[in-house]
Amino acid sequence: MKDNINRIASEFGLKTSHVVSVVKLLDEGATVPFISRYRKEITGSMDEVAVASVRDRIIQLRDLDKRREAILKSIEKQEKLTPELEAQIEKAETLAELEDIYLPYKPKRKTRASMAREKGLEPLAKLVYEQKIIDLNAEAARFINTEKEVTSIDDALNGARDIIAEWINENQESRKVMRKLFESEASIASKVIKGKEQEGQKFKDYFDWAEPIRKTPSHRLLAMRRGEKEMFLTLDIAPDEDHAISMLERRFVHGVGSAADQVKLAVSDAYKRLLKPSMETEIRLLSKANADEEAIKVFSENLRQLLLTAPLGQKRVLAIDPGFRTGCKVVVLDEQGKLLVNDTIYPNEPQKKVAASAQSIKHLCEAYDVEAIAIGNGTASRETESFVKGIGLSKAVQLLMVNESGASVYSASEVAREEFPDYDVTVRGAVSIGRRLMDPLAELVKIDPKSIGVGQYQHDVDQSSLKKGLDDIVMSCVNSVGVELNTASKELLSYVSGLGPQLAKGIVDYRNENGPFKDRKSITNVARLGEKAFEQAAGFLRIRDAENPLDRSAVHPESYAIVAKMARDLNCSIQDLVRDSSLRSRVNLKEYVSETVGLPTLNDIMKELDKPGRDPRQAFEVFQFQEGVNTMSDLQIGMKLPGLVTNVTNFGAFVDIGVHQDGLVHISHLSDSFVKDPAALVSVQQKVQVTVVEVDINRKRIALSMKSDPFGKQPTRPTRSKKSDNSNQGGDLQEKLQILKGRFNN
Repeated sequence: MKDNINRIASEFGLKTSHVVSVVKLLDEGATVPFISRYRKEITGSMDEVAVASVRDRIIQLRDLDKRREAILKSIEKQEKLTPELEAQIEKAETLAELEDIYLPYKPKRKTRASMAREKGLEPLAKLVYEQKIIDLNAEAARFINTEKEVTSIDDALNGARDIIAEWINENQESRKVMRKLFESEASIASKVIKGKEQEGQKFKDYFDWAEPIRKTPSHRLLAMRRGEKEMFLTLDIAPDEDHAISMLERRFVHGVGSAADQVKLAVSDAYKRLLKPSMETEIRLLSKANADEEAIKVFSENLRQLLLTAPLGQKRVLAIDPGFRTGCKVVVLDEQGKLLVNDTIYPNEPQKKVAASAQSIKHLCEAYDVEAIAIGNGTASRETESFVKGIGLSKAVQLLMVNESGASVYSASEVAREEFPDYDVTVRGAVSIGRRLMDPLAELVKIDPKSIGVGQYQHDVDQSSLKKGLDDIVMSCVNSVGVELNTASKELLSYVSGLGPQLAKGIVDYRNENGPFKDRKSITNVARLGEKAFEQAAGFLRIRDAENPLDRSAVHPESYAIVAKMARDLNCSIQDLVRDSSLRSRVNLKEYVSETVGLPTLNDIMKELDKPGRDPRQAFEVFQFQEGVNTMSDLQIGMKLPGLVTNVTNFGAFVDIGVHQDGLVHISHLSDSFVKDPAALVSVQQKVQVTVVEVDINRKRIALSMKSDPFGKQPTRPTRSKKSDNSNQGGDLQEKLQILKGRFNN
């Protein structure tokens, strides 16, 4: 344990004492948000990223220790464990190193080498391996044994080479050298499977593709692997074969003569039959893990930005899920998002009941004092928007487009059925659209993040790693914003630090039976919600109408006594301290430092007293698409349009310009200068100005640019070799758009 702590501290540049504290808190059940927010003194104010990194690394190292223990037991059971071997196993720092040590002792199924040993050929193998000048044929003839199916000299030598090949494969140093060679020099080559050229057109960029595996970006590796999985492509990952074999020959062939020639043959066989497949499997797993990590990172950051989208707030909203033939489903929600009424109107083709639809919308707006109208951005959205704009509503009523990705998934989910058992999916979808405008975070937590449309190859990456990464992001966002205890859904509450689905359900059930909570402490009345859960959750819960103003803030109840003392020392109430900045300015924080509370916590308390329960999300801003541009046929080259970023990938950003088809701003068109990381320039839901540079209606592809001169020269970039330049071409042909060719390539 101590070695793991020291190792983590060294790897991350942290103090050992801080790592010890974080690991101890994690082992006690503390969450990442709680540790980073309320235990700054003992962690050195480590943020969520640092705490999560320590958590993930300690899990890795403990898994390594478990494997180490299993290997030691296995070898000991075989009665082959020596003090030297045990020390070697104890010192191994990676799983690969550990498995290399274990390989000669690992129970195997029958191999060519084991069969050769059964035929009594191991002494011959040792003799050949020594590579002395001998009469090889005469020595091999001694091992001919028809009863053991060794009928000739060739049979004997073949068996000896099989044994030598296994020795070479199991040699720790040779595996280490080959592993390093594969990681640094292997190329990934993809070829189309003969006869699949037409069927696999979506992967045509990879029909004859090769590049160094260490330079292959995440999205391209995952695309090639998908092509292989769907049986359109074959993949091979390896360095130059002759070079690899020559490296092994220099290590194992050290003589001349017939015995050395046999070893040379064994080296070639060992590489082709044993080492290459083994190393290729390893590099496939390693490169896939790296690609997954990058894809999950991109997805997670996009999800964070989407979840933290500015909320409209508590207003009465009329939400419309637009459509043509089946009409537009309309709902009205109160300030808390409660469904008040629903209706269906038919303002679009083919019914075109404009007058009746207009009357219905006007009536609902007046009858329920509607303050904003939310229109989903799917089918018929722009047509419906034009209709609503033309019916003469008060200018005080805001008209807003809402990204409805995932609304249909929610509407058919168990969560939606439980919430609205008496309504069909169309009503539920419209409710989701309206609530998403009011509070995106509270509504989006009800939807599987993979259905929200901000991921990249989310179905190709390791699903457990993806879930863990996305759960981390959702929990981080929920706890950074805070949750209103008396109105939050059980789905939202389940992401609060220390709660989870069961306690969240218990809170909602208790609230329904007993009315709203009056203060934070009263949640301990909920069944099975003990002091530990309360400690973890309390600081992230808010009670808007609480008598104690601290219950409305992010000040943790464990610090209430400190604030009360500050108020007493100033001869005022806590309410006065919250309301009057001049009183707060008189507080000398150093007077309140103790063994358990330091300046980091005290500074956080003062920030909360300044703006209790402040929402970290940006203020809401109205966005409108360009009027008159509703479909792809309305687009013209050179047209400048407002847009909303819907997805950021390694190769560019997708932007909604209001024509029911996102356009791609390729990485080379994000800026006038060279861009390496699109996420450094744009984020999901960011409002941008773009220029249309190419439209392909047949293939539903739109190329956009954010450059000041989209049709001028390409961004300047560091000089690279021609092969390296290829690393920014290609892309995901199955998802939305392929990377643009010609003048849009790097």
